[in-house]
Amino acid sequence: MSRWFRTLGLPVFLTLAVTALANAAGRGQEDLDKAVEARLNIAALGDYAKVIRLADSALGKGLDATNTAFAKKLLASVLLERAQLLTRRIKVATTLDQLRQDRQAALADLDKAIKADSKQPEAYLLVATLNLLPDGVLRDARDALDKAIGLGIADESVRAGAFRTRGEVLVEMNEPEKAIPDFDKAIELNPRDAAAYEDKAKVLDKLKRYDEAIAVLEKMRKARPDLIDAWLQQAVVHVHQQKLDAALEDLDRARKSKPEDVGVLLLRASVYHEKGDKKKALADTEEALHLRPGLPMVIRTHALMLADTGRIDAAAAELETYLRSNPGDTAMLLQLGIFQSVQQQSAKAVKTFSAVLAIEPADWQALHGRGDAYLNLGRQSDALADYEQALKLKPDDEGLLNNLAWLLATSPDAKLRDGRRAIRLATQACEANQYKRAYTLSTLAAAHAETGDFPSAIRWSSKAVEIGAKDQLDSLKKELAAYKSHEPWRETVPPETPAAKSSEKPSEEK
Repeated sequence: MSRWFRTLGLPVFLTLAVTALANAAGRGQEDLDKAVEARLNIAALGDYAKVIRLADSALGKGLDATNTAFAKKLLASVLLERAQLLTRRIKVATTLDQLRQDRQAALADLDKAIKADSKQPEAYLLVATLNLLPDGVLRDARDALDKAIGLGIADESVRAGAFRTRGEVLVEMNEPEKAIPDFDKAIELNPRDAAAYEDKAKVLDKLKRYDEAIAVLEKMRKARPDLIDAWLQQAVVHVHQQKLDAALEDLDRARKSKPEDVGVLLLRASVYHEKGDKKKALADTEEALHLRPGLPMVIRTHALMLADTGRIDAAAAELETYLRSNPGDTAMLLQLGIFQSVQQQSAKAVKTFSAVLAIEPADWQALHGRGDAYLNLGRQSDALADYEQALKLKPDDEGLLNNLAWLLATSPDAKLRDGRRAIRLATQACEANQYKRAYTLSTLAAAHAETGDFPSAIRWSSKAVEIGAKDQLDSLKKELAAYKSHEPWRETVPPETPAAKSSEKPSEEK
């Protein structure tokens, strides 16, 4: 023990120590006072940074217990408010990069806000909102909603919305059974929440509990007789039950309530189409086009119905007219490319699908479609590259698996062929349709023939002939004859020439 301490004496030492600790605890007070002043003077988004910096500094330098709690509350509220402003800016973001940048900044603020004050349901709700935007993480959204609901949300309508949103997230995460209690709670808290009724009915429909879904929609109509949504969803349930006449009755009721609702017309057109009444289906889309001539969904559906009646030229022309004013509409470009492929205008289709990919490089359907067009042009290396890229994005698509397997099994270029892989891919395609489609059986046969397994090739080719449509039989029988002669099938497409054989091979989506 030092001589200084012995001389000073214990009581005096303790007094000085307490004073020193008190001074240390109060060092951040000046910064806290400045933070409060800055908080009162916030006028723009950039002003929040100063408040956050001063509050952080005050906490770092030290405050007494009361002011520490106050500073944390201040910091949490300011961070939450800045995150809310960033979220509002996200809703009007013009680019995906801007959305991602602002979301990352907002989530960082919310993470820090929650660390400062973990009992903020509003912060967790905002975390969920941000993760429900494009490229968000559903699991993070669900976890945030769990915490918000667990903390308790004072506003009953907000609480109802949280339960409904969590139910929707659970559906997206493929846990529909778990979603039903959340929809029930949302309805209990807000009996007029039409979306909760509709969400629950959709889940029950998905689970094939059709009668329960109809019962929920009946309750929805009683709660919200001003809406036609219950009739529309009930029509969908009846379609899934193959009760098409009942679905049409539902849609007729909806149409009487809102005769100018094009959604009713488009859905009724799809039901007429399902019944095989192409004339009435086309008439409904023409009326929708009259009501809303510039609406993309109406134009696209009308074009599809035109194509279905054999007027593909008119359908393509309609889309081309629209695209002259809206060249960046990728959905419409994609549909035009499909029409061009059906018309054997493969070079045009390549150009159209390339326009889609210039805007959305990861659009697997455009890659698939361009691969088909390349295949029809005899550009098999290009087709292979597109198929491979598309398969990485959509590894379980039946048509894509089939077409890539066909190329690998039948290409005249030995460098491109891979019989064993073709068998694996073709088997996956056949499994997807339970071995009930002739074109995938034909591909599986070609893949076995490429490996020299002609007994298997003959077996699958015979099955394809057995179930094939009349317009497929000539081609399928030629393939079978080749296998019986122990000859693998080869594409013989000259470059830049449409191919009759390979035009049959792309998937039935066309």
